[in-house]
Amino acid sequence: MKKQLIITFLFVSYFVSGQQINQTSEDSKGKLMLLGKTNKKAFESKDFSWFDKNYENYITNDKIIHRLKDSLKNYKIKAFYGTWCGDSRRELPKFYKVIDEVGFEENQLEAIAVDRKKDAYKSSPNGEEKGLNIHRVPTFIFYKNNKEIGRIVEYPKQDFERDMLTIINGKKYRPQYIVVERLNKLMEEKTLEELVKDEQKLIVSFAEFTKGSRELNTFGYKLLRSGNIEKALFVFKLNTKMYPYKYNVFDSLAEAYYTIKDYENSLKNYDKVLVLKSNDKNAIEMIEKIKKEL
Repeated sequence: MKKQLIITFLFVSYFVSGQQINQTSEDSKGKLMLLGKTNKKAFESKDFSWFDKNYENYITNDKIIHRLKDSLKNYKIKAFYGTWCGDSRRELPKFYKVIDEVGFEENQLEAIAVDRKKDAYKSSPNGEEKGLNIHRVPTFIFYKNNKEIGRIVEYPKQDFERDMLTIINGKKYRPQYIVVERLNKLMEEKTLEELVKDEQKLIVSFAEFTKGSRELNTFGYKLLRSGNIEKALFVFKLNTKMYPYKYNVFDSLAEAYYTIKDYENSLKNYDKVLVLKSNDKNAIEMIEKIKKEL
């Protein structure tokens, strides 16, 4: 009887864990996407044929692969990506080819596919991304002794081989979008009131390193979709002050205000959009929509 219970338990555990790996869902456009924990077998499906093509086309650096073989085995990696994301489709196969040639153990890699739906923006069903500031995909996080020692965000600065070697050798490595990394850390250390007081200093210091208005805009949307409304509003407002000549930053701030039904501030910012782009279709439609709701 006891033996039978153990067998039943193992069967159920296997079945449940099987359900959690390589799950698919449809996005708002009806296209198939992976969600949650995955392994490489997920890309054998014809729905993700881009994987094999980009995997085969990537030519690795043999000398650096050789240098990585012994050292990379002491690390664990978390990879967050979206099968709906062009950057993920381009970069994820390259990453896999490098770790395959290095001989990186499968159980040391945790690959998580995130959603693109509005109410689950860049989130996974089980929330593996929480607390990790996943604002761009793909993001590859490297751990040693359970401590993050570096990450590659969206795409390598050189290539995966050399970026990985730099990270595991303990050399200074700044990923893409360091303004978001810095601001996220400040938000963990300080209150929003303190950050508002330091706003001018932040604008000056960020100006040198930002990759443009989209860097903070994407971060703001991640916060907004995650329910961090006050932080999202702060980021969007900061972006309008850094890029007062960009209509899209006011559009994002207006959308954030609309989300919380602050129609007055939403209208003000949609009006600013039209000052910068008089024929903006979305702003015109949203202004009419808000007026009807009022």
